[in-house]
Amino acid sequence: MGLISFQAFISNRINSLQEKIESNNELNAFSKKTVKEKGELKYSRYEKNQNERLYLLGLGFANIDEEVNRRLPKQMLRFNIKDYWKRRELIQKMRNEISKGNDEAFANYEKAILTLNNIKKEQEKIVKERIKTKLSKFIFTDEAKRQERINEYNLVKEEVENNLRVARQEIDVSIDKKCVGLDAKNQKRNERLLARIEKLRAKLDNNDSFVLDDDVLLKVDHLTMQFGGLKAVDDLSFEVKKGEIFGLIGPNGAGKTTVFNCITQFYEPTKGKLYFSDRGGSTILLNNIKVHNVIKKGIVRTFQNVEVIKEVSVLDNLLIAAHSQYRSNLFAQFLHLPILKKEELATKEKALEVLEFMGLSLYKDMLAWGLPYGVLKKIEIARTLMNNPQLIILDEPAAGLNDSETAELTEIIRKIQDKYKCTILLVEHDMGLVMDICDTVCAISFGKMLAIGTTEEIQANKEVQKAYLGSDDEE
Repeated sequence: MGLISFQAFISNRINSLQEKIESNNELNAFSKKTVKEKGELKYSRYEKNQNERLYLLGLGFANIDEEVNRRLPKQMLRFNIKDYWKRRELIQKMRNEISKGNDEAFANYEKAILTLNNIKKEQEKIVKERIKTKLSKFIFTDEAKRQERINEYNLVKEEVENNLRVARQEIDVSIDKKCVGLDAKNQKRNERLLARIEKLRAKLDNNDSFVLDDDVLLKVDHLTMQFGGLKAVDDLSFEVKKGEIFGLIGPNGAGKTTVFNCITQFYEPTKGKLYFSDRGGSTILLNNIKVHNVIKKGIVRTFQNVEVIKEVSVLDNLLIAAHSQYRSNLFAQFLHLPILKKEELATKEKALEVLEFMGLSLYKDMLAWGLPYGVLKKIEIARTLMNNPQLIILDEPAAGLNDSETAELTEIIRKIQDKYKCTILLVEHDMGLVMDICDTVCAISFGKMLAIGTTEEIQANKEVQKAYLGSDDEE
């Protein structure tokens, strides 16, 4: 095993252990949240029972008219529903009669409504009397008995307040005890994983291999991609710093998307190397990583053409995108063990947070099929956020968007960089968007480097201007 491939193997193991620690922390936080919710539910049920006890005692000396008015809406609900549908039926009949030229339709409608109102008033009287008759069995009219019940109520009220105070304290102590226990178990698991990580890093320290600078996330080193006799990318080199927005620009056919495909291993480069700093802080050679494992290293991407699954809901699109983050094994999934259920609930909660962040909550239960193009673009970007990305690669994200949607996209990219602390690498033909948000811009033409620098330096570069605008022929 060569030095680079050995490092890639060790880095892969470190990265896997780091992901497991992150997963442990997420599941522990979710378990603590569940414990608190169960405790609050238990307290609310107990509180409801105690308040019901007080209410029954207080009924003995309640004001009968006030109690009747309080119960009336609930007792009248069924009648009100019937009344509502009768009124709708009358309105429809009136409209039909008017459309036929019946001039008396509206007057007949008013009479019918007046009749319904009178029926409703009579029904309210009947219901009130029924409630009053029922309450008269419980509410004391004798002043001595009323006073006796009031004294009993005051004593029970003090007891209830004390019971609720004690129950609150006991439940809080129970919640704290369980949360401390969960934290202790999680800490022990993570300590064992960290010890294994340290041993693996020690192995890396004893091997002389290429290591990226601390501030560099991705290094493209003399990348060449050749299709037969055509060189789509020709000896291209650049570095992407951690936390920056890096733009890759060039005319159509310059090789920009090919560079992306090489980074994500859709294409195997003809020559050159691609170095990446993984979640564990170790340098890995992407050339040795299989295409389906690139996402596990923290690299996610979008495509020029929207690639959402249109036959399922927007929420399911995000849940499917997170499948690589599951830690439960085949056995746990086959038996549907509690760890799988916890992961599913935690993933769904995360998906809902991402949808809220992207402004897509309104569409969460809708099929992706038929949604506006701008919404589909946002869904595709939202899916990348489900995988805890270190590097998000955006391939022409503004293509097909209007000016207002492009402005919204610009703000979304800035918010993603700020909230998720990730690096963004994008290809874009909209120079307004590129110059507005990019920290560094690399311009290429026919697969070769033209210039790299800040947006101001790229705008002022003569070679870039010539590639985009052409040059005037001298007469």
